[in-house]
Amino acid sequence: MEILLKQDVENLGSAGDIVNVKPGYARNYLIPRGLAMPATPGLRKQANQIKQAAERRRLRELKTAQDLADRISQVTLRFKAKAGESGRLYGSITSTAIAEALADELGTEVDRRRIRMDHPLRELGEHPITIHLTQGVDATFQVVVEPEGELEKGQLSETELEEAALEQGVVVEREDAVAETGEA
Repeated sequence: MEILLKQDVENLGSAGDIVNVKPGYARNYLIPRGLAMPATPGLRKQANQIKQAAERRRLRELKTAQDLADRISQVTLRFKAKAGESGRLYGSITSTAIAEALADELGTEVDRRRIRMDHPLRELGEHPITIHLTQGVDATFQVVVEPEGELEKGQLSETELEEAALEQGVVVEREDAVAETGEA
């Protein structure tokens, strides 16, 4: 069945193209979603106009995407998360959380599926993240994951104090430790 595409369809064609597809694909998917219509003789004459309008729309969208990519490249998102001593997070920072933070920062809705991440972030530190905006336009921004409840500079945790004392040969007794000598 020959159809005229009203919009760009990935792996099929651009708006204004006349393509041949299986009848079920056209009837059940393309036509109901408004992506195509049957290629009648009258529509064949309009195909060139539809192509030109789609090309103008594509250029506008490309310019908008490039402007947004420039804004996104300037962004650094900061997340606070609970982490162990090794810097590994107890949870993770997902593409959904990043998309929401990016949308808040830019004031523009961001689709989480466009964020390119192999896996959620599970380590402290800086992570470069890429977002796919449109065909040929990607933007990279930084996500910084910091520990939640960070210690003040110069202050050591109880474990760090014990390690420092052991290095100097001093035994530190903790209040919660039970005396093994039997003397209380």
